[in-house]
Amino acid sequence: MSELSGAVVVGAGPNGLAAAVTLARAGVPVTVFEAAETIGGGTRTTEVVEPGVLHDVCSAIHPMALATEFFRRFEIERRMEFVIPEASYANPLDGAAGDGGATGLGRDRAAVAYRDLDRTAAELGRDGAAYARFYRPLLRRLDGVVDFALGGSMLRWPGDLLATITTGLRTLEQGTPLWNARFSGAAAPALISGVAAHSIGRMPNLATSGVGVVLGALGHAAGWPVPVGGSRAITDALAADLLAHGGRIETGRAIEDIRELGSRRAVLFDTSARGLARIAAPVLPRRYLRALTRFRYGNGATKVDFVLDGPIPWRDDRVSAAPTVHVGGSRAETAAAERAVARGEHPSRPYVLLAQTDRFDPARNPAGVNAVWSYTHVPSGSSVDVSESVIAQIERFAPGFRDRIRAVRVTTAAELANYNRNYHGGDFSAGAVSLRQLLVRPTVSPDPWRTPAAGVYLCSSSSPPGPGVHGLSGWYAARSALRHEFGLPEPDLGL
Repeated sequence: MSELSGAVVVGAGPNGLAAAVTLARAGVPVTVFEAAETIGGGTRTTEVVEPGVLHDVCSAIHPMALATEFFRRFEIERRMEFVIPEASYANPLDGAAGDGGATGLGRDRAAVAYRDLDRTAAELGRDGAAYARFYRPLLRRLDGVVDFALGGSMLRWPGDLLATITTGLRTLEQGTPLWNARFSGAAAPALISGVAAHSIGRMPNLATSGVGVVLGALGHAAGWPVPVGGSRAITDALAADLLAHGGRIETGRAIEDIRELGSRRAVLFDTSARGLARIAAPVLPRRYLRALTRFRYGNGATKVDFVLDGPIPWRDDRVSAAPTVHVGGSRAETAAAERAVARGEHPSRPYVLLAQTDRFDPARNPAGVNAVWSYTHVPSGSSVDVSESVIAQIERFAPGFRDRIRAVRVTTAAELANYNRNYHGGDFSAGAVSLRQLLVRPTVSPDPWRTPAAGVYLCSSSSPPGPGVHGLSGWYAARSALRHEFGLPEPDLGL
């Protein structure tokens, strides 16, 4: 097969690399072009705040890395090391949340989601049994739950109908005003809402609820793993396999027009839908271009990274056992903060997603130094420095946090958009996570990765199954290209 009959992947994020690995293993000559000087997209790790101290640039904790079909087939656990803590995530609570201590846990306590569902329920007080009943049916049919949520086009018949119905009913419950019906306290609802808020959007909402249901189930199953060495270890594993199978990577190479690529049998775009429209406009039909331009982007994130001179002094020590912390207070407070963002405001008490990885990966940074990764949601394109409200929110649950700050770096939503052209307005999901856009991403099709232009594919999180470090969008697109452009079967991905 000549080079001109091969493939090009535009963008070296995890989806682009997954696509390239799949093509290369099938024997297709493939070149990856990355506009930045380093590969990885949302899975980069570098010195963000201080020299010698590593922070993850975008993603930090990876609930999907051990659960999705692509990474399982790729045998990611044999290629790199993960630490899987007993606690997946935590949600600090206090009496200031307005619940009068009605958490069922006492004043100034936290809710902790352990991999062990029974342990989680035992610590949740009077809502523990109801919480266990919520998740246990999902865990019994977890493969079907993951297949329904991440299995590709929503137009296909689900592999496990009962898992689909179970997931749908829980999504409906938590995505409507019925979301508190089974609970009487604040702790269990806060745990569920803290996960759902990852997707950025008004709450309750069916789309955010669906995200929370699936990610929460993974937290009680495979866990939320910490990659040793940082998120870039995932990038390195993918890139090493690609190069070992004859693939090429060129960094610092921004593709502005598809015609720059010459004659290629397949071009796969790990770009946003808007980026695909901009670069491939000369070959895409107008109707499809209109669909791409109608694709909506969500609100953004502002990242606030810290270097501390010690661990975060959480009031409840159990929070230290979780690599991910949802710092938003009660469910009502988290929902209020997300509604404020949707109105175009910067909440004074924001929802903060925080990762504390040094305890689980102590060799990543020098002894006595703690790198804390965090972000909060803000209106699209915001250039506001929200570090003070973020610090105050963490200090609320960890008195003395402010005194441990050695250095801080703020990356506003506007700056995040400049860092990665796929993050329009700071939307790192490359497209709003709404009910419509879970079905139409970016168009309604049984093969949504394949565009109407011959040999042109979309393989980013602007295509199904959407955002997350799972490699699935790239894998699905590559499988479609192998079938339609090369007449080749999908390859074995294992070692």
